[in-house]
Amino acid sequence: MSQAHKAPSPSQSKDSGKSEDAFSSNSVRLSGRQWFAALVVFAAFCVLVPAAWSRAEHFAPGRDYRVPYSMSDDYWHYARLCRRAREREDVVLIGDSVVWGEYVSPDKTLSAHLNALDGKRTYANLGVDGTHPAAMLGLVRYYGRAISGRRVLLHFNPLWMTSPRVDLQTEKEFRFNHSKLVPQFFPRIPCFKDPYPNRIGTAIGRYMPVRAWVNHVSLVYLDNSDPASWTINNPLTSPIGMLTMNLPEPETAPRHEQISWTERGMKPSNFEWVSPEMSLQLMFFKQTAELLLSRGNRVLVILGPFNEHAIAAESKAGYGRIIEGMRQWLDKKGIPSFAPPLLPSEQYGDSSHPLYEGYSIMAKGLLESEAFRREFQQ
Repeated sequence: MSQAHKAPSPSQSKDSGKSEDAFSSNSVRLSGRQWFAALVVFAAFCVLVPAAWSRAEHFAPGRDYRVPYSMSDDYWHYARLCRRAREREDVVLIGDSVVWGEYVSPDKTLSAHLNALDGKRTYANLGVDGTHPAAMLGLVRYYGRAISGRRVLLHFNPLWMTSPRVDLQTEKEFRFNHSKLVPQFFPRIPCFKDPYPNRIGTAIGRYMPVRAWVNHVSLVYLDNSDPASWTINNPLTSPIGMLTMNLPEPETAPRHEQISWTERGMKPSNFEWVSPEMSLQLMFFKQTAELLLSRGNRVLVILGPFNEHAIAAESKAGYGRIIEGMRQWLDKKGIPSFAPPLLPSEQYGDSSHPLYEGYSIMAKGLLESEAFRREFQQ
């Protein structure tokens, strides 16, 4: 007669449960060495993958290349463009959409005119649409290290001081371009209201190339969606198949119709100029110039040309104080400057952007200026 199966005692069941819990797949514990190995693998991934990607992804910019508008927020790509400029160009141009060329095609920007007129040097367009001075400082500080020691034409656009709002001084929240580039904590930007966890992540990510690379992949290949969200929204498509390793080509057509500001129906404006002593944007611009100098760059600042035709008579004095104050500060710092002459009214697309002929006039005046010949033709 077979012996009946003997049920385990309660104590045995309890001990057995403990044993099963201790060795279940959900209770894997890493030793100190295993944690160290995992961290090494993760660190290697963060460093090596972005570096390998930059070699595998096709990027062969032409002489008059500018960042495609769709990639304006791709700071990993901007850093790579800076590295390419260091190898190929003698002079780099840094600024907002005036340098980028809002109303012209890539072959008609300021840098393109300089390339066509100057047979001794080449010029790289490092302008990015929407880079107000607070963002420009972050762009140069965290992603423009590669151009250290190069000759720089730095554009100053008074547009960013035309009101307390665009100067980022209002307490009411204001969503502005390139908020990930501005100082996250200090100095305080009143209208910047991002939650502090987001700010901490942004500040840390500036020192992790893998974060900028993930943003690059998301923006270029995944419809500006993070990999997890893209996978959820496209469950039947493999994200691997989206990685074509081909970058968007720069737009060949201007972003806006090439007509003058008066043809657009614009009228002279009474701007609320922020005083130079109180301006946040002016402070950030000065810090950008000083940062470039500290990195061994030879800097020449281009002052304008702002569309003075579009300034109402009662606010022209405020504009004059800003330009004169900038000249005095630059002279004090020993930074040469060039103020292009006021362009004909029909050569402005709006309050600050020249049209094609306006860039041509600027380029010719710059190359013939005493400051340029003294500083950049040696």
